[in-house]
Amino acid sequence: MELLAPAGGFEQLHAALSFGADAVYLAAERFGMRARAANFAMSQLPDAVRAAHSRGARVYVTCNVMMSQDDLAQLPPYLESVDASGADALIVGDLGAFALARKHAPRCALHVSTQASVANSEAAKMWHSLGASRIVCAREMTLGDIANMREGIPDDLQLEAFVHGAQCMAVSGRCLISSYLTGRSGNKGECTQPCRWNYSLEEEKRPGEHFPIDEDAGSTFIMNAKDLCMVEHLDALRDAGVDSVKVEGRNKKAFYVATVVGVYRRVLDGEPAAEVRPELDAVSHRPYGTGFYFGDPGQACDYDGYEQETMHVADVVECEGEGGGLFRLVAKCRNRFEEGEALEVLSPHAAVRGLAVRNLRWLPEGSEAAEPVAVANRACDLYMLDSPFEVQPGSFLRVRRHRRSARHG
Repeated sequence: MELLAPAGGFEQLHAALSFGADAVYLAAERFGMRARAANFAMSQLPDAVRAAHSRGARVYVTCNVMMSQDDLAQLPPYLESVDASGADALIVGDLGAFALARKHAPRCALHVSTQASVANSEAAKMWHSLGASRIVCAREMTLGDIANMREGIPDDLQLEAFVHGAQCMAVSGRCLISSYLTGRSGNKGECTQPCRWNYSLEEEKRPGEHFPIDEDAGSTFIMNAKDLCMVEHLDALRDAGVDSVKVEGRNKKAFYVATVVGVYRRVLDGEPAAEVRPELDAVSHRPYGTGFYFGDPGQACDYDGYEQETMHVADVVECEGEGGGLFRLVAKCRNRFEEGEALEVLSPHAAVRGLAVRNLRWLPEGSEAAEPVAVANRACDLYMLDSPFEVQPGSFLRVRRHRRSARHG
C-alpha cells in the first residue's frame, strides 16, 4: 500500500519524504481545502515536485473546494500551471473542475476527492468512465463497504482511504455550519471548526438564561469528532482492497508529520503496530478512534482540546564528528530546553534514542563564535550541543513533557 502524507509547506514536505512517505498531497495558492496552511506558491510548485521525485515520491495537488461559477474562469490557467509543474495527479471533488482538468491538465492523473462522497461502486464506475484513476473513499464507509465497492469496480481504479488525523463531524466534509455562523466556508477551505465549540440553549421566554445541552455525563461538545487512528488495522484495509492510506494534516507542523508518517511507515514495513503505537501519543491529538470503519465512530463529548506526551524543542540541521566518538549537533530552537535536560531524538527509519544536553552553546546570527549558555530559549536561533552518537540532519529533538489544552463542558 502507498503511504500518502500531508505537506502544508516545504518543512512538512521534507519531513514527510525523510520519514518514509511514498507520496505527498499539497495545495498551491488556490482551490485547496486547507486555506490556513502555508501551502505553496505556484512558482514553488515545480521545486516541490522535483524534491519529491528526487526521493522517488509522487505529488498530488488538491483542487477540491466546492467550485462556484466565478471560480471557473480562473481554473484553466491554474490547471495548466499544475500540469506544467510535473505533479503526478490532481485531487478533484467538483464535476465541473474535473472536466476542466481533463482538458487543461492532460498529463495529470485524476483522483476523486472525499469531498465527492463516493460511497458505492456505481458512482465509482461513473467517475472512472470520465477518466478517474483513483477514488478517495467517503469517510462514512465501513471496511465492509469498501470491500464490497472494491469487488464491483475495475481493477485499475485505485482506492484511497484516510487512516489518521482530524475528522470532520460532517464526515466527508460537506458542511455549512462555519459558513452560516462566521461567513467562512468550510467548503472553500476556510473552516472555523464550529463543531468543536461548546454549545448551550437559550429559551425564548427567558432571554439571557442559558441551558447546557447534556449528553452522557453532562458534556456539551456534542459534535466534537475524535481523531482517526487506524495504525493497528492496516492489514484489514489492505484486505479490503485499499491501495493508498492517507494521513490527514496539512495544517500540522513538520514534527507532527514526521512522527505520524514515521510510525505508519514502520508498521507498513513490518514492525508490530503495538510496539510503535505509543509514538502517536507523542504528538498533539484529540482522543483516538477508528472512525466509521467498524461502525459508529462516537464523539469526544467530554472536552474539546489536544494532549501530547512530548514537546518538540529543536530541529537538527548539522551533525559533525568531533573525534573520540563525540559528535557536534547544530540545532534550530523551537521550544525551551536546557543544559543537562534529557531529550529524545526522532530520526527517519530509526527507533527513538535518548540524549542528554551537554555543552550547550548559542550561535548568534552572523557570528562564528558560539557562546556557552545554560538555556536554549531563542526561537529559531541556532544552538550547539554534544552527542555521543551521530544524528541525521532532519531529525527532531523532543522532551518528555505532557501537555493538555482543553475546554471542558
